[in-house]
Amino acid sequence: MDDLATQFVSQILKLNPDFAPLDRIYLINRVYALVGQQVSTKKKVSNLLDLVTLLVDAAVENQKIKDNITEREILEAALMDLVTPRPATVNRLFWNQYQISPQTATDAFYQLSCQNDYIKTRAIAKNSVFSVATDYGDLEITINLSKPEKDPKAIAAAGKQKQVGYPQCQLCMENEGYLGRLGYPARSNHRIIRFMLGGETWGFQYSPYAYFKEHAIFLAQQHRPMMINQHTFSNLLAIVRMFPHYFVGSNADLPIVGGSMLAHDHYQGGRHVFPMMKAPVGHHFKVAGVSAGIVKWPLATIRLISTSPAKLVNAATKILQVWQHYSDEAVDIRAYTNQIRHHTVTPIAYRQGDQYVLDVVLRDNQTSAKYPDGIFHPHPDVQHIKKENIGLIEVMGRAILPARLKAEMQVVADCLLGKKVQVAPYHKKWVAELQRQHQFTASNVHQILDREIGLVFARVLEDAGVFKQTAQGQAAFKRFIQQLTN
Repeated sequence: MDDLATQFVSQILKLNPDFAPLDRIYLINRVYALVGQQVSTKKKVSNLLDLVTLLVDAAVENQKIKDNITEREILEAALMDLVTPRPATVNRLFWNQYQISPQTATDAFYQLSCQNDYIKTRAIAKNSVFSVATDYGDLEITINLSKPEKDPKAIAAAGKQKQVGYPQCQLCMENEGYLGRLGYPARSNHRIIRFMLGGETWGFQYSPYAYFKEHAIFLAQQHRPMMINQHTFSNLLAIVRMFPHYFVGSNADLPIVGGSMLAHDHYQGGRHVFPMMKAPVGHHFKVAGVSAGIVKWPLATIRLISTSPAKLVNAATKILQVWQHYSDEAVDIRAYTNQIRHHTVTPIAYRQGDQYVLDVVLRDNQTSAKYPDGIFHPHPDVQHIKKENIGLIEVMGRAILPARLKAEMQVVADCLLGKKVQVAPYHKKWVAELQRQHQFTASNVHQILDREIGLVFARVLEDAGVFKQTAQGQAAFKRFIQQLTN
């Protein structure tokens, strides 16, 4: 029977067009150099990911690497790099397939990114995902279990390392092919599609730990901070013109209401229809000659629709400019305090047939003595479920909840069934409320808990909304619209 290295090389020759049968001996020696020569096996391993796992195990046994998460991940990526075509080949194949159709090109690139384990499909499958009916439609809840927990020893070792500063961040193009190190992910098998956007080079890649179908990232070649302006709207609409089967949006460019990576200009997109995109529109009006309406959604959202991307850019730019300087003290909305700007938007672009849609979500990042984490941020009474920033994905109705909730909800369920367990202190008030509201049994407790988590997430989104779903809030929203349309 062929050893593991020989079996792996057969997979390389099948999957990587950069290599030919004449390269077989060379590739076997490359694999031996990485994992050692003691890689015998008595069985045929057909699954590529399983084969790589066995090779990494062999490398540990052969003392080529230490048995820790960091060194295992670095070796896994280095082995998968042999399966992955060179960046120039990947780009050539992508744009050749794009001539057939944009979807043909993204389908092939996505398949490659899963096949070479850049997209961590096995880890993503561990996530808990369910939907919950609310007043705003079915919200999507995910408990994020995919990202591996960091090894405390590796964290300590990384703290002692000299700071490299290369790549500058995890979104820089210099990550393509980067070996990895303690505290920084392995990217040997990472590939980026280059394209021109707004007169400069951008990259297109997928997210390794995807939060939804074909979770894509579009990133500027230049390492520069996030910014929302007219150019942003133009770029988003250009991307959905280029990839009409994808949506694309941008996190806001201010702390608290922005995403987790404000240091590098980038957008997120993919092949998913979010709850917000299904939400109906009421109170129709026009902005800069473009049809608009208020979306029935917990965050204050204006939907713009037109067959002309240029008109949408003009309308969205007007909304941003008016909003940046708009205040309404009656509902705690202030554009500036002490000359610090608080207003920006979260824009999302997508297609509906030949029409372009641009949803513009109004954001305000003020804090106060009562709400030091943010006035328009999850308030303390819901932070036991969600405390982090409400970014682009959650704005659209898909919750990314922390992994801790998986174990904590089992303890909560046991408590609700009368078992003597220690519930986390921050859940106790919520648990008491649930006990008053429901009769729990072993057959319904998890179903009720899932629904209640969804209702908490709806509250989280309401907290983040600048114009509340109340008579006062909606009257204030219409005052802003009046200012916008004057």
